[in-house]
Amino acid sequence: MKRSERLVAMTHYILDRPRDLISLPFFSEKYDAAKSSISEDLGIINKMFQHEGIGYLETISGAAGGVKYIPAFSKEESHRFVEELCEKLEDPARLLPGGYLFMSDLLGDPETTRNIGKLFASAFRDKDIDVVMTVATKGIPLAYAVASYLNVPVVIARRDPKISEGSTVSINYVSGSTRKIQTMVLTKRSLPQGSRVCIIDDFMKAGGTINGMRNLLMEFDAELAGIGVLAEAEDDEEDRVVDDYLSVVQIMNADERKSSIEVRPGNLLENI
Repeated sequence: MKRSERLVAMTHYILDRPRDLISLPFFSEKYDAAKSSISEDLGIINKMFQHEGIGYLETISGAAGGVKYIPAFSKEESHRFVEELCEKLEDPARLLPGGYLFMSDLLGDPETTRNIGKLFASAFRDKDIDVVMTVATKGIPLAYAVASYLNVPVVIARRDPKISEGSTVSINYVSGSTRKIQTMVLTKRSLPQGSRVCIIDDFMKAGGTINGMRNLLMEFDAELAGIGVLAEAEDDEEDRVVDDYLSVVQIMNADERKSSIEVRPGNLLENI
């Protein structure tokens, strides 16, 4: 195999397995090349990954070592994407009653969800996350996008139990915005005890739903490693029940009467 062909094959293999440890002997045997050549190839791939702003290769030394692909947006690409997202969300046609925005088209767009997933994966890359958790239904595409870059499973909390999921754990929680008592359930088999969990959601106003997921984790003796939301609404700090989170965008002013929306970057960019 020519080096140019091997570089393409290795790059494809690495991109398909983010955060997996891949040994040099594996590549050497797979592509029938000397370890020194494989090492040079990995150096070229790492240089191009960083040049393109898509991440880097982390080298693990020792007999059981190798390389891991760590997906990460560059600062420049992160700012460019978030600014474009803000412009899209400032379209007055997106205004919904109650200060909400229509975002289903963005959540259904593969490129947008992939980029959001990479943003969160970049911000949480050092958190040793085992599982990504969300609540049905709109947060599901984002959760899977984040999980694909972190290379971890997704668990989904639901409002009501499904017979196909077996025994479940349920809690009651207070919705932050409506102050209503609601129920959230999670199947027992979905979350191993002691897991480090990242909570992902599409929209947060007062944070009641996220707080419910956080309380549900306690029933599994799981550890909260991070919280990420696509959009947060401007709200009184006294009403918000979640304070340690990262947001991609912040909706500062949604005026239905004036048909105007002000959207600015959230605090996630500070952690890239």
